[in-house]
Parts: sequence; structure tokens; C-alpha cells
Amino acid sequence: MGTTQVEAVPEPKYWHLRTVLSEALDSEFSVGEILPNERELAARFGVARATLRQALEQLELEGRLQRRRGVGTTVAPPRVGVSVGTEQHLWPGAPGDAWQPSDCTLAAPPAAVADALGTGRDEAVHTVRRSRRTHGRPVAAELLYVPASSVPDLSAIEAPSGPARARAVLRELQRRQLQRQESAVELGSAHAEDAKVLDRLPGSPVLVVTTRYVAGDRTAALSVATYRADTCRLTFGDAGGVQIHHDPPSRAC
Repeated sequence: MGTTQVEAVPEPKYWHLRTVLSEALDSEFSVGEILPNERELAARFGVARATLRQALEQLELEGRLQRRRGVGTTVAPPRVGVSVGTEQHLWPGAPGDAWQPSDCTLAAPPAAVADALGTGRDEAVHTVRRSRRTHGRPVAAELLYVPASSVPDLSAIEAPSGPARARAVLRELQRRQLQRQESAVELGSAHAEDAKVLDRLPGSPVLVVTTRYVAGDRTAALSVATYRADTCRLTFGDAGGVQIHHDPPSRAC
């Protein structure tokens, strides 16, 4: 490969480099291929390694690159469409639910969650852990918080812990009449535990979907789901067929 110098342009150098790198990914690399190390890339494009890291981080955020433990930076496959809402409101664990329960504990939730649930900050709630895979890849991890008052008939003897306990909590939720559910999406960074489940590095960009389930005019459950921002394209509604792809606009200095 020859040396390609980045021309002086009226925009941040890392942003122009991001465009140059994106074009190189399209023409020179295939999905899953490992990129040269930072020293080689910085020398090829005639930029400082700090500038290169900014450009690589931007491309990772856009889903063009993936950073994998023990492997390096690879070219990412196209984003996977993941439906996070339908026109018909359903409880978690309803038929067709793509999430897999892995554990359930009884403990006080974070203060913000307790406030959203309307429980005391020291009051223990059921915390169901679930994960979601698409095409064999981990795409999301979820914490579902359920107050004891939402599942009053749950038997501790029937399912003391683990996946069986999680399924029992979900099954009891189905007995209630769901009034509505409300979801919000924001960009975040992967915490250590979520990063491990998602096979990502801590601090990697993620999409956090918070869903409130309302029954009897009260919050009956609260879901905090963390999706990989590099591989997921979230869709809402039953069809989820609308796709809009456009390049981010150039930024002026």
C-alpha cells in the first residue's frame, strides 16, 4: 500500500480521516478482516495516532468497525435489525419474546430505578437478567426490575433462583392486565458486566432502551436493555421495515 496524505480541509482532521478510512473499508477490506495496527495506519495517512483513534472511534460508533478482545479492530458486518417495540403492547416473556432469561435475584435496585418504580429505596425487588442473540451474535443484555407487589402470588419454594426463578416472575406478570408500555432510547457506554455479556470492551458505545410497563395505573415493571450500537439497528412497530441510510453530515470547524 502506498502512502496517502490527508489534505488540509476546513473541518476537523479526524472527521476527514474518518471519510478517507470509510472509503478504504469499502474498497480494500472485507467483513471480518483485521485492520493494520495503529502505527501502520497513522503512517499511511500521515496523521498523529490520537487523530487516528478519534476517527476509528467514530467509525466504531457508526457500526463500520468492531474492536474485539484479543483480536484487534475488524471490519463490522451490516447492522442487524432488532425490533424493540410492536403496536401491540405485551409483557416481557410473552409468546414470541426473543429474550432468554438467565438469572433472577431479590435485592434493592439503584435509587433511580426505585424512584421510577415508586418503591422504597431499600425495598428489594425481583431483578431478572435476560440476554438476546441474533444470527448467533449477542446483541443485547437486559435488567428487568419487578416489584414484589406486581407478582404477589410468586412462590419462593417453586423456583428459588436462577433461570427457573426468572421464568416464574415473567409467568406471574402475564396474569396482570397491561395498560400500556412506554419506551425511551439514549446513547450510552457499556458497563463492565454488560460489556462481558455483549462481547465488547467496557466503555463501548451502546443504545440503552428503557421501557416502563404500566398496570393498575402504576409502574408494574421497568426494563433497562443495553444494545450493541455497532451491530444493532433498532426498529419500532410491527413491520420494522423502514430503513434510512445516510452518511453523517460534514462538520465545520
